[in-house]
Amino acid sequence: MDEYNDFENGSLIPGQTHSLWIDTTHATDFPPLQRGITVDVAIIGGGIVGVTAAALLKDAGLTVAIIDMSRIIRSVTGHTTAKITSLHGIIYKHLLKRFSEDKVRTYGEANQSAIDKIESIVKSKKIECDFMRTPSFTYTELSENLRTVEAEAEAAQRVGLPASFVETTPLPFDVLGAVRFENQAQFHPRKYLLALASELTGNGGYIFENTRALDIDDGEPCVVFTDKGELMAKEVVLATHFPFYDKGLFFSRLFPHHSYAIGVRVKGDVPDGMHYTEDGKHYAIRNQPGKAGPMLVISGGYHKTGQGGDTMAHYEYLVRHTRERFDVESIDYYWSTEDYDSADMLPFIGLSPRSQHIYLATGFAGWGMTNGTLSAMLISDLILGRENHWASIFSPSRIDPVASGKEFVTENLNVAKQYATGLLTPPSARDLAELAGGEGKKLVINKKEVAAYKDEQGTVYSVSPICTHLACTVNWNNAEKTWDCPCHGSRYNYDGTVIHGPALRDLKKRDPETGEDREV
Repeated sequence: MDEYNDFENGSLIPGQTHSLWIDTTHATDFPPLQRGITVDVAIIGGGIVGVTAAALLKDAGLTVAIIDMSRIIRSVTGHTTAKITSLHGIIYKHLLKRFSEDKVRTYGEANQSAIDKIESIVKSKKIECDFMRTPSFTYTELSENLRTVEAEAEAAQRVGLPASFVETTPLPFDVLGAVRFENQAQFHPRKYLLALASELTGNGGYIFENTRALDIDDGEPCVVFTDKGELMAKEVVLATHFPFYDKGLFFSRLFPHHSYAIGVRVKGDVPDGMHYTEDGKHYAIRNQPGKAGPMLVISGGYHKTGQGGDTMAHYEYLVRHTRERFDVESIDYYWSTEDYDSADMLPFIGLSPRSQHIYLATGFAGWGMTNGTLSAMLISDLILGRENHWASIFSPSRIDPVASGKEFVTENLNVAKQYATGLLTPPSARDLAELAGGEGKKLVINKKEVAAYKDEQGTVYSVSPICTHLACTVNWNNAEKTWDCPCHGSRYNYDGTVIHGPALRDLKKRDPETGEDREV
């Protein structure tokens, strides 16, 4: 990994990311969808929700099929920081202002149950995935945030969580105070989920990769329409990060954000525990064992998707922030991820609005290991007809103006601003000659808007800059060489291929000389 150890010398390579979890596990190679398959449950999306739900449902005797638009356990779950905790930054003090104490207690209980479920699966299936129990901390280095941290500890204690306020942590730098949760956990997410996936195929279980779901007919049976044919099922689970089958207007109720992570080797001992702060750009720190010794996974750089400006600068700032606090020996991995927040701070989990047989899970706000696992537990119970008292607080059909009104208005005003900005902002280049190798810009060719990228060999890839989801104008992400939608979080490769929903269709190809749409 030496070729990208030194960020300051410019060796972080735009367009190339290296997830610790993906780089240290084997690749999958499941086939695309085969025609004529009928199962009890079709699961769209092969991350922690989809794979865990499939495992639980198959263990209960149902036939299941996972379909994924690329490879399983690579997208969001393959780019997590993998903290298994019910300590979700500063959340309980806010939830208690919006919901009853019983509801907030249920949220904490559900996440605590998810930790126990993961441990139970690891032990029962003897999965080697570096699982360990460890404390979790939300800390602050800023005096103006100290009272907020103290209040979070008080709120978490009030709803029965294993919380305390402490003035010291295992970190090698001073903090002013922290919330400490006992007996939380961490693991290697791909080792865990690949082990579950290995038991899914055969005996009524299927995994189909490189299969893009396009639509669903909520009938009896349901039909999942894909680019490889149709899949029939009694029930369907949308485990797609964002529910593209959107009968609940989730485009106005979910708000995407982006963050960055690096895998770092440091001189001396690595600190125990998992650590998170909402100071600045929401930094997180945890350790991870490996063959060459332990390393730190450090994340931060929080911003709205598609609104980060120079995204390389976020990596560079994260590295500087890390070097100020640790004696860094090397930086071996770097990656980014996207998450969705809900307006009322609770995930949406359960039966999709106005649906009979379609379930969804979304809005984890960056805490997908516990929220994703409890989603699989809850949805499995609903499909199997079991009572689950978590169901009402996570219901995707809930509407609570008191709990979500202010954030709903603020976030949707931001979306409206992005639409206006896309319409009113002049192009960033006048013609293709201004594009350097490895650069992407928006320009106008013969009065047609074009989003153009030129690779290092001089080949130009030109597409429409209009997102195929709801027609917002995409922005260039120079760190990953992608076109990102600043309204609802769809992301496209430099050639316009969808890599993250809610968009289902690729950006339209446009001729780099005339600006006209091209047939593919």
